[in-house]
Amino acid sequence: MRQLDLTPLYRSTIGFDRLFNLVDQAAGFDAAPTYPPYNIERTGEDSYRITVAVAGFTENELSVESRENSVLIRGSKEARLESSEAKPEVLYQGIAARAFERRFQLADHVYVKGASLENGLLHVDLVRELPEAQKPRQVPIGKTAPKAVGSETPAKAA
Repeated sequence: MRQLDLTPLYRSTIGFDRLFNLVDQAAGFDAAPTYPPYNIERTGEDSYRITVAVAGFTENELSVESRENSVLIRGSKEARLESSEAKPEVLYQGIAARAFERRFQLADHVYVKGASLENGLLHVDLVRELPEAQKPRQVPIGKTAPKAVGSETPAKAA
């Protein structure tokens, strides 16, 4: 495999360290966890949804944490209290009930709007909200440019 050398970019850019770290991580072939399965969807021009398959988990066993530019989704099965009823003997367990932790990196100005659990799917809704200062704005075009302070033209001698 060819190694990607980002050294020239480090020399000529400022403030893109996080982006370069993400590229380095993506270029590596570390075995990414596959549990639980998930989808990332674009639901609008500036809205997204992460859907995680969490069959068998309740709302109390899941947590969604938003911090800086990432979302952390955790799930852990609570230890079931022993009841007086006999537990059924499980002949085959195909539904995984193991703890998990899944982290998603977010772009700047992408925030978690909310989360919901329905039919064994955890939906985390995200929205991109640009600050007013970064939104494009229309600049009016006038007939003359405004005069700068102290740039008055001297009066003509008559």
